[in-house]
Order: sequence, then C-alpha cells, then structure tokens
Amino acid sequence: MAFLLAILTFVVVGGLVMLPLVFTLGDRRQRIIRNRLESVEKALARDRSSMELELLRNELLSNVPAFNRLLLQFKWAVRLREFIAQAGMEIRPASLLLISGILGLSGYIITRQFVIYPLIALVVALAVSALPALYVSIKRSRRMDAFERNFPEALDLLARAVRAGHAFTTGIEMIAREMPEPVSSEFRVAFEEQNLGLPLKEALLNLTERVPLLDVRFFATALLIQKESGGNLAEILDNLSYVIRDRFRIYGEVKVKTAQGRLTAGILMGLPPVMGLVLSTINPKYIEPLFVDPMGPIMLTAAAAMQIIGSILLWKIVHIEV
Repeated sequence: MAFLLAILTFVVVGGLVMLPLVFTLGDRRQRIIRNRLESVEKALARDRSSMELELLRNELLSNVPAFNRLLLQFKWAVRLREFIAQAGMEIRPASLLLISGILGLSGYIITRQFVIYPLIALVVALAVSALPALYVSIKRSRRMDAFERNFPEALDLLARAVRAGHAFTTGIEMIAREMPEPVSSEFRVAFEEQNLGLPLKEALLNLTERVPLLDVRFFATALLIQKESGGNLAEILDNLSYVIRDRFRIYGEVKVKTAQGRLTAGILMGLPPVMGLVLSTINPKYIEPLFVDPMGPIMLTAAAAMQIIGSILLWKIVHIEV
C-alpha cells in the first residue's frame, strides 16, 4: 500500500510539474509565420508534377526534437494535429498524449485502491485517458457548429461587398474584421495567405482543409467555377446562402421528427450500465458471480463489446445527414 501511494504521489506531482511545460506555447509571431509557410507548402504539394524541388513540411508535433521526429513517422499524429487545430486549440499532439497517459495511469492506480479486479481498473483507466480527446472533440464540434451558423451571414456580407463594387479579396477582409469567431479567424487566415502571394485557389483549398464542412466545400467549388467560367458572383453567393439556410431548416425538421428515436436510443444505451450499478448497490450478491466466476469477466467483455456496437448502430440510425 505504501509503495502504491508513493507511486501515486510521484505521478500526481510529476503531472503538476509537467503541465506548465506542456501548455507552454512558442512565440505567437513565430507560430503565425510557421502556419503561413505551411499553407504555402500545402499549395505547392498539390501540384508536385510541375515542381522542380519538393518541399518537406516539418510539422512540429512536440517541443522535444526526438519525440517530434518519432511522431512525424505516424500519419495519425499529423491527423491529430489537424484535429486539434480545427478545435481552435494550440496544444501540441505530444502534450495531449502526455496528459492522456498521466490521467490513465492515475485512474488505474486510484481504482486499484478500491477495486480488486484489474479488468475494471483497466477499463476506468482507458475511460479517463480518453477524456482529453473527448474534450478536444467537443470543442471542435462546437467550433464547427458556430462556424456553420454564422457562415450564411458571412456569404451575405461578401455578396453585398461585391455588389457594391468592392474586390472579392476586400470582401474577405471585411468578413475577417466584422464577423464573429470562428468565421473571422478562418477568413483572416485566407486573406493573409492570398495577401502574401498565395493564389486565391490555394487559399480557398486551405480553408476547406481547416474547416472540413460541406458548406465550405460548396463555397470554394462555386468560387473556383465562377473564376473559370465567369458569371454573377453576387448572385452565386446569394443562392449559396439561401441553400445553406434552407438546409438548416430541413435539418431542424428532421431533428424534431427523430426526437423520440434519439431519446429511445439514449435510454437503450444507458440502461445496461445504470442497471448494473443499481443492482450492485441494492443486492451485491446477485451480481457478484459476474466478478467471481471465471466466466464472469468473459461475459462482461462480450456484453460491453455488443453494447458498444449496438450504441454505434443506434447512433447512426437516429442521426440523419442533411
């Protein structure tokens, strides 16, 4: 017991010491310059057939050079970096992995002090270690939702600017100045990219990568087609804004009509663990064979796997894409 408490104290104190280092950010100006250079290199990488020299982007995934080189060998680490950037966070992937590891180890050690079954402690550790990624996912979802809600207003502002005689890039600058976050920050990056010499096409494609929404892809595609074939840009933007708003209306109707199904899915997903907790509290001996009998852990594992699969299927059924 004393040895486990010593390990737990070391982990907690080490985590508290490392957290300031984890969240230490580089100079903001250097970070902005690096992001701009990466955007330019993304554009060059799309047309490698016409390049005489290939540029290798050194995406900084960790402040530790050796760990950064190790993470660069894995594609999932680069995707994790993009996922964090889409959430509007500035933490590095290595820092997020370090926090997850500390939380998972702490959860395992603490759970083992109260539960004698290592399988339960392992499940708790995995659940706790997934909390940072869940937090990033929630922030990303909220940021994308906020962008999608304000995007039609941004298109209206851009259409009015074009109709008033302003250049298209001036309209983008107006969006960057007047629209709320995160629309303003994303269009500000696009404006700065083309202002520094990046072609408008590449700036728009970079925008679709930073904001992976269907509406943004429609926007970029419509602008690129209009640039090639011509046409009334203000009318195109008005029609696109109308389509996005109409899609929101249809999506609201779908949510209303599937509310009962979503509630039923939530009850079915939450019923097994809640009933297990209630039974273990009311009558522990009734549920004790699941942990004492050798077949118990196997049955629990199979039940958890089927519960996860069923939850995913129910979630897919009640969430309809519009």
